[in-house]
Amino acid sequence: MTDVAGALALLKRGTHEILLEDELAKKLASGRKLRIKAGFDPTAPDLHLGHSVLLTKMRQFQDLGHEVIFLIGDFTGRIGDPTGKNVTRKPLTEEEVKANAQTYKEQVFKILDPEKTEVRFNAEWFSAMSAADMIELAGQSTVARMLERDDFDKRYRAGQPISLHEFLYPLVQGYDSVALEADVELGGTDQKFNLLMGREIQKHFGQAPQVVITMPLLEGLDGVQKMSKSLGNYVGVDEAPGAMFNKLVSMPDSLMWRYFELLSLKPNEEIEALRRDVEAGANPRDIKMLLARELIGRYHGEEAAANAHRSAGNQLAEGELPEDLPEIEISFEGSAQAPIAAVLNRSGLASNSAQAKDMLGNGRVKVDGDVVQRDHMLDTGRCYVIQAGKKRYARVTIA
Repeated sequence: MTDVAGALALLKRGTHEILLEDELAKKLASGRKLRIKAGFDPTAPDLHLGHSVLLTKMRQFQDLGHEVIFLIGDFTGRIGDPTGKNVTRKPLTEEEVKANAQTYKEQVFKILDPEKTEVRFNAEWFSAMSAADMIELAGQSTVARMLERDDFDKRYRAGQPISLHEFLYPLVQGYDSVALEADVELGGTDQKFNLLMGREIQKHFGQAPQVVITMPLLEGLDGVQKMSKSLGNYVGVDEAPGAMFNKLVSMPDSLMWRYFELLSLKPNEEIEALRRDVEAGANPRDIKMLLARELIGRYHGEEAAANAHRSAGNQLAEGELPEDLPEIEISFEGSAQAPIAAVLNRSGLASNSAQAKDMLGNGRVKVDGDVVQRDHMLDTGRCYVIQAGKKRYARVTIA
């Protein structure tokens, strides 16, 4: 176990709130393995980087030697989390929950260490709970307390129906912490009410209350709104390595430190060193490339991370070719040879004849790796790899 101050600094990185920080410090100082819990309601199996913020923080706890419990809310998924909703959510069927839970399990071990992760399903204890047990649990809160939640309050004031089973959701989530004897629970900022309910219910059942850590929602690639597939500002964890690379290196420079804070597993000292490099004049794009390779390596492996930049549209090192090299066929019917400027124009590697001549005049056109001049002729009936400028490549067949 590392020193408490260093561990606390790492765990605080990127967090929105820790309740209570002094309790976390005491738990870390105890020297025992802490039980770290995060619950996932298996309703959205199509994951993007925004969903990985909690998992990254869980991995940091693992790296510090603690036990992580990845809780799949197969029972609570049948209730449907009312957080942030203005209407009653349709409960999932048992089949839907199982299918989504399997997708979660396949994804989480790309971040979490499977040897240090306990995967649990809360139907384990709730399926065995009697009516008397559930009534005792329901007695741990009041209607007035539930209406302190902003989403419930708004619906109540607007005269929109609130089902009784929705009031049970925070209580059921809180009881998960009792069943798992959680020392720490992680959740999004929108889950604060439910996480604090866990503290109260643990006290009722004679347990020390868990520390609550809330994590912020990750901004999307636009740097403004939260990452969302519907907004198109997302990076999907299953996207092709080249697509992930392009998106991450193209994000605003102002956003990259936020992504390092919330998504990187690099130690604080290493990130601070990168900040100093940028302040000293390093190109921010190079720093974003480091982050892109780290994240691509996590989801697709190190080989994919090393080659992800080799996709069309990226600047490559001398002698490299894109993996997804476009194949283009053009015709100079009846001609034995074709002028390079015309080949560039017809293949779309130049926007027009003027641009083609300009690139040729500046030595920015290569055919099969060799720079060519304006008067260069290409034999028809052959295939050539042509580079125009820094980022345009194609395998051109001249008929």
